[in-house]
Amino acid sequence: MRLNFLFIIASSLAAHGAGFVPSVISAKNVFRKTAPLAMVGGSDFGSAMPEKPQLSTEERMVEAADTYCKYIGGNLGEGVPDPPELSALKDATESGADTKVLAACMYELMCEQGMIYDRDEDGILTPTQFVITENLDVPEVKSEFDYLYRYGMNLVRQGLVDVDDVKEIVKSKLIERTGKTPEEFDAW
Repeated sequence: MRLNFLFIIASSLAAHGAGFVPSVISAKNVFRKTAPLAMVGGSDFGSAMPEKPQLSTEERMVEAADTYCKYIGGNLGEGVPDPPELSALKDATESGADTKVLAACMYELMCEQGMIYDRDEDGILTPTQFVITENLDVPEVKSEFDYLYRYGMNLVRQGLVDVDDVKEIVKSKLIERTGKTPEEFDAW
């Protein structure tokens, strides 16, 4: 398990309407604001380009799901099989599933990614040798579980995933890995 996220799948709201747009952020690849390019002689090619069309929430969700599938699939180490959650997300995307299903599938894959893989300095994901139940007192472990739990609750608050779906994902992907009961997990 990667104790210190070098990458985070983050939820963001679009300026016009809520949309689940996960983005991969690397500690080595922080996005910086830059000034627009201008051509010699005063021409500004960028302003001559038409604006990118606004995508609907559904279109943004499909785009995000596709991008996330490519990211995970493209960064699995040699010989590392696709996790079932990746296949489920691909299937949901290809079948035209609604946004709540896609968001739930992305959240489930995100939890699995945080729990079963280590990421090396090149971004390659390999199965972790970390034993969660033996390290529950490590602050970074607790922090990672807390982050993933709160992320799911945020998806519910935004109306992107049904509460029952998040409860099931949290129970199966997070709580069961600690060996705790749901009540013990909440107190932890």
